[in-house]
Amino acid sequence: MASLVAAPPAPGTHRFFIRNMVCPRCVILVREDLNDLGYDVADVALGTADVRLPADGAPLPDPAPLRAALHALGFELLTDPQDQLVEQVKAAVIELVHFPAADARAYNTSHYLSQKLGRDYRALSHLFSARMGMTLEKYIIRQRVERAKELLSYPDGATIADVAAQLGYSSAAHLANQFRQVTGMSPTAFRALGGGSAGRQPLDALGRGDN
Repeated sequence: MASLVAAPPAPGTHRFFIRNMVCPRCVILVREDLNDLGYDVADVALGTADVRLPADGAPLPDPAPLRAALHALGFELLTDPQDQLVEQVKAAVIELVHFPAADARAYNTSHYLSQKLGRDYRALSHLFSARMGMTLEKYIIRQRVERAKELLSYPDGATIADVAAQLGYSSAAHLANQFRQVTGMSPTAFRALGGGSAGRQPLDALGRGDN
């Protein structure tokens, strides 16, 4: 799978930063909105959309219609640089946990985020905590537990140990401990709910302090 987190913007493009993009379907929806509004789309990834600047030097269209269209889909156009960086941190975590490349598990999370975003992990963690009201570590754990819920919902009979290994946990006990801390139940008890019909959270809700 190609990376869902954007590379640096190409020359001659403008980058929009967008909150709450959490899956490939979000990328498709944002691309459709941009096309409908007449933008020349260069690339869309989790949290970002790059559009080509007019060749004649004319300004881009007023962003108000784009802002309204994104809002109707549950997205938000971001203008604050710190909010933009936090959203890129979230996108990188979501990609690592839910849509990892084949070699992604070879890196620990702090190294992965530092390499992906070209920033010191401690600085990213400090900014994330200040803007989100929760630690970056807690956010990562929530995403991993949510992915574990999804895997436990599949009817393929994967064991808790299988799920733990797939998510990079050192053991099934480590996964079970974090799972219980977040959900109040064991992975086995969650699986017994049947088909994951209860207890799942939208990925864009996992950064809110009330979850």
